[in-house]
Amino acid sequence: MSQATTPELAQTPGGRLPDGFGVRIDPRVRRFAGGRVLIGGSPTRMLKLAPAAAAMIDGDHLEVVDSRTAVVARRLLDSGVGNPRPTRLPSTADVTVVVPVRNNTAGVRRLLQALPGLEVIVVDDGSDMPVDCPDNPRVRVFRSEASRGPSAARNIGLREAQTEFVAFLDSDVVPRIGWLEASLGHFSDPAVALVAPRIVALDPDNGALARYEHARSSLDLGRREAPVVAGSPVSYVPSAAMVVRREALAGCGGFDESMHVAEDVDVCRRLRSGGWRLRYEPVARVAHDHRVGFRDWFSRKVFYGTGAAPLEARHPGTVPPMAISVWTLVACSAVATMTRFGVIVAVLTQFVTLLRLRRMFAELDRPTRIAAVLTGQSFAGGMWQVASAVCRHYWPLTFVAAVLSWKVRRAVVAFAVAEGIWDWYSHREGGGLDPVRYVFYKRLDDLAYGAGLWKGVVDARDPAALMPDIRS
Repeated sequence: MSQATTPELAQTPGGRLPDGFGVRIDPRVRRFAGGRVLIGGSPTRMLKLAPAAAAMIDGDHLEVVDSRTAVVARRLLDSGVGNPRPTRLPSTADVTVVVPVRNNTAGVRRLLQALPGLEVIVVDDGSDMPVDCPDNPRVRVFRSEASRGPSAARNIGLREAQTEFVAFLDSDVVPRIGWLEASLGHFSDPAVALVAPRIVALDPDNGALARYEHARSSLDLGRREAPVVAGSPVSYVPSAAMVVRREALAGCGGFDESMHVAEDVDVCRRLRSGGWRLRYEPVARVAHDHRVGFRDWFSRKVFYGTGAAPLEARHPGTVPPMAISVWTLVACSAVATMTRFGVIVAVLTQFVTLLRLRRMFAELDRPTRIAAVLTGQSFAGGMWQVASAVCRHYWPLTFVAAVLSWKVRRAVVAFAVAEGIWDWYSHREGGGLDPVRYVFYKRLDDLAYGAGLWKGVVDARDPAALMPDIRS
């Protein structure tokens, strides 16, 4: 767990937060020492505030009224313990919607019906038959004679747009009412370059696989608002639906046209490295026409997996299969042996972790209780990471080890079932799928992604994308 104790800020493009901008403390954050110590965010960190800074927070809300409150508000946002509550809303007239498309005229027509009154640029990426759009003065169509990929199509739209903001929507999505307004509010923070809505299923009841995708789509990043930060639960946002500050994206070079997978992750990493902030806003929703034919679904998951190796080459250390402390990894590995000795080793390592955290929180009330809660959370999170990586990223190695050892087989089965059930429980909000079939599809999902990951690693001749991030 890291600490954040100073009010110093990274370089913030665009200037300070405007007066009237609000920040609300995340409800999962624990507060101690009269509100001067906040523990939360992801990854979990301890944020220490000066008494004057803590006094600026009224209950769980802080409003920017001057430069000093702006500094504290920025610190709360950047540490992940606070969420933005903007009060200003840019006009939708300042937005151009860019739609990259190839061989999906029906999807474009369906999408345009959900975009009344907006300026739209449709970029036909070398469709076999030119995309036929309704006659509308607000809709412009640009066509490439040969397909160059969705990144190139988005860049064409980015260059042609003249508005301050650009919304990228794929041709197989349909935005819900209010999606744009909910996204635009975040741009009242001049440091925000990109906002992404939550992507949900267009037709969630079209069979068992559709219900699984509705609950567990790679495009759906969940119901909790969050900053987009590598190593956090929302480490990227998909390019199927996002709104960007045009000059910020153009300034970082737009989408990488050499990438045909994971180009959205690459954009997020480059914007973040440029000092910009990115937000995920689940109140804004865009429905996606998921692939629910088994062959298309499976091959798409393999395709996603191939993106890890090129991402690791461009952004080293930002896409590890696991990010875990060495003590937690030792404890989880020891438990996985399912032996008495392993349990003893796990208990001892967790006791060491508890003592280290207790020293960190010695100045707070009830330091032992706080340390025990965080130690338990760390161990549970570590077990989930290990189980997920064993079944997803490392399954070829897992398979070989399971063939050679009945003890490994026993541990792998336990991991596969437990991780699948926990994942079902965590995503039961939207699926309506029973746990048995959910776990079955989850294991196939992991099998496909892992196959793509290993293919990408072999093609790149570089195992870096398989290396875990093990911290002290």
